[in-house]
Amino acid sequence: MLSASTPLPPGRGSAAGPGQRRDSLPAGWLLALAGLLALYLPTFYDALQEVWGREEQAHGPIILGVSLWLLYRNWPAMMAAGTGTGTGTAAGAGAGRLARGASWGWPVLALGLLSYFLGRVLNIQFIEMFSFPCTVLAVLLLLQGPAALRVQWFPLFFMLFMLPLPGPFVDTLTMPMKMAVSWCAEHILFAAGYPIARSGVVLQVGQYQLLVADACAGLHTLFTLEALGLLYLNIVRHGSFLRNVGLALLIVPISFTANIIRVITLTLITYHFGDAAGQGFLHGFAGMVLFISALLLIIGVDTLLRGAVRRRSRAASRSPT
Repeated sequence: MLSASTPLPPGRGSAAGPGQRRDSLPAGWLLALAGLLALYLPTFYDALQEVWGREEQAHGPIILGVSLWLLYRNWPAMMAAGTGTGTGTAAGAGAGRLARGASWGWPVLALGLLSYFLGRVLNIQFIEMFSFPCTVLAVLLLLQGPAALRVQWFPLFFMLFMLPLPGPFVDTLTMPMKMAVSWCAEHILFAAGYPIARSGVVLQVGQYQLLVADACAGLHTLFTLEALGLLYLNIVRHGSFLRNVGLALLIVPISFTANIIRVITLTLITYHFGDAAGQGFLHGFAGMVLFISALLLIIGVDTLLRGAVRRRSRAASRSPT
């Protein structure tokens, strides 16, 4: 048993500061949650009916769900960081950090609400949905402070991948990407002995013609695969800086390679089973091939990087000091 003179662990006693702030947080969080639901449930419902209902943007609700799960997973660490639990700081210092967080949060909240109303009134979904991570960021700053934000930075950054990309930007970058993917697919299949030719982004294989569409090799697909790679990088949480940087840089060529694999898969399905198979159920299956191949490539490259880091560590340990 603890004696009367035994000091209690930080954050568990009756000291004013962190304990009192933690008791007062639920009301603030409930109010913030009610406001977020009132604002953004109509936004996300409209997105499901419009932009997220299209094939190239179907990853949007998945990105949103994963981001919310990441926020929930990091919640205990965020609460501890925001209240200063376990840091040994005094109540006054914790209050000072909270005040600074609140001052940063108001302009961010103003930006989020302005983006929301402009996007809603002008019917620009990119601006309207961009306001959601801004508003969540403002809530974290106002209620928990910048220390807690360091815990939740990745879920907020990951939310950006759910935004519908502006059409002119997509059109500018998609055509060169489709040309590059078509060129690679043509040369690989020709080297494998298939009767294939290419005109722009149209592949002629046997008696069939295939148009490499935006959904097969466009910027949206690359954007989705980038999100998958960054999510993998965040979940595995490597301690090696070299391994993290190397994998992050290689996500772009990995995503491009996965697009080539998808186009080759669709071409082979069409050539061997006919146009109906290529455009029917197996076309959706090729989408699964895209993400499975991307994930396997990421894991394979990560394994190679792990071996390189281990060899480097062994070499460093054997070298004379």
